[in-house]
Amino acid sequence: MIFISKHIIPKGFIGLTLYPFIFLKRKDLRYNYELVNHEKIHLKQQQELLIIFFFLFYAIEWLIKLIIYKNKHLAYKNLSFEREAYCNETNLYYLEERKLWAFLSYL
Repeated sequence: MIFISKHIIPKGFIGLTLYPFIFLKRKDLRYNYELVNHEKIHLKQQQELLIIFFFLFYAIEWLIKLIIYKNKHLAYKNLSFEREAYCNETNLYYLEERKLWAFLSYL
């Protein structure tokens, strides 16, 4: 389910997924199919990891990548969850063919 809320989305971002919801900064973004697909990939990741473990893993991996890259943006871009979503956001059929725990191949 997609909601529009410019107040929930952190500065510098246009979308955010908190299972089972996708939040977008503006109404017109719901027609950005690549962005919506990116967020749907995160829905699947969160579902696989029973939500809480997704956010735990996400935070731990981000801290490790921050130490490695010494840059918040580079740490974010190199998270396994984000790499999977960015690499596959243009393939609107990706979720149909995606294997279980696919994000692990992006570590």
